[in-house]
Amino acid sequence: MEKLIYERPLIKKLVTGMPNKFGMKTVNEPISHIENISVKELLEKYGSPLYVISEKTIRKVFKTAKRAFETRYPKVQFAWSYKTNYLNSVCNVYHQEGSWAEVVSGFEYDKAIGNGVDGNHILFNGPDKSEADLTKAIKNGSYIHIDNFDELYTIVKLVDEIKEKPKLAIRVNMDTGIFPQWDRFGFNYENGEAWKALNQILMNEKLELVGLHCHIGTYIMKTDAYAVAASKLAELAVRIKNKFNKNIKYIDLGGGFASKNTLKGAYLPASDTVPSFDEYAEAISNALLTSELEPQHMPTLILETGRALIDDSAYLLGTVQAIKRLADGRRSMIIDVGVNLLFTAFWYEHTITPAQPFSQYTEDTVIYGPLCMNIDVIRENINFPLLKKGDNFVINRIGAYNMTQWLQFITLRPNIVMIDLEGKVHIVRERETNENITNSERLPMHLQKK
Repeated sequence: MEKLIYERPLIKKLVTGMPNKFGMKTVNEPISHIENISVKELLEKYGSPLYVISEKTIRKVFKTAKRAFETRYPKVQFAWSYKTNYLNSVCNVYHQEGSWAEVVSGFEYDKAIGNGVDGNHILFNGPDKSEADLTKAIKNGSYIHIDNFDELYTIVKLVDEIKEKPKLAIRVNMDTGIFPQWDRFGFNYENGEAWKALNQILMNEKLELVGLHCHIGTYIMKTDAYAVAASKLAELAVRIKNKFNKNIKYIDLGGGFASKNTLKGAYLPASDTVPSFDEYAEAISNALLTSELEPQHMPTLILETGRALIDDSAYLLGTVQAIKRLADGRRSMIIDVGVNLLFTAFWYEHTITPAQPFSQYTEDTVIYGPLCMNIDVIRENINFPLLKKGDNFVINRIGAYNMTQWLQFITLRPNIVMIDLEGKVHIVRERETNENITNSERLPMHLQKK
């Protein structure tokens, strides 16, 4: 018979709800398996720490989002946000589901082309498009979302050289009631800059205006803000129709939908406060359908949401390195996952769950990563079970940005695996080695060992 985990005696006031003998449970059950595969077996085979992506969850969440919008609006097209997670395996799942590509750099553009995305299924956003990038996008028939007048003038110059008509949209920034207002990207709606840019494009026969685009911010929890944005873009589309007798092909509402990760400082958990896809879809669709847009010429609604689609699909597995007491008596736990691998720890209170059975006794704990820097903090304060060196854990909802904003700092980046629909595990990015880092270095002759 296996020896039970020792639980020391404790006198503590019980609170309402369904408590155990120590009070309310802070962690319900261990996460010992992901898609029916043992966490400990994954770590033993592929190393610790380890990123794990569920293809099944990616497809399930995408279908939920797509259904929410397509049942409310006649023409909908998703475009996968490459910056959110540009692993080829992840991107190709979304492309198989019918998603286009949304990119913000020449690097991401080339990745999309390499993934087999047709040029006319790529939206090219961002303020940093080189002349070479723009030339490539024009020749491939991609949709270029202009960020500023200098970019517009560059395109006008290139068109004279290329002799091809580019497909253009402008990015519009606006007041939607969200603070702070994102006004560093695109042309402002309120001061007339957006209308000025539209007129310059529409009066140039060498250019083709096809759409309007906005991205009002990130982790937006107010669906009304999207309704405001959709209404203002629809108003611009109506003005274009009235003055130039031209119907635009699409309105792109960008991304920014919140995931179920809880922001630091939030009073309530995200699971209780974040809108569903249905709520976002209701607000956006109603704003467009009740606008002055002509019913027979309704533009396609394009969505570039990333975080809300991918966050739930990935996990970060790891191992406890040490347990310590801080000078003020607080308990701390050092794990092998640092902020270099979990960049979103700077703004999320990530859910961390033991991967094996644990005592229901908990303590307020600071969870540190392994890096030699004081800001390497995964959770500043969490009521957590008592784990010991060698125990494993699972960090949930890490699919967005952690595999693109990660850093090669002090430690090498680990394996990433994907579990397919049949439960098979595939390495989709191999762990780094010293050679990966040093192969790009060049040592001057006078510093070489003789």
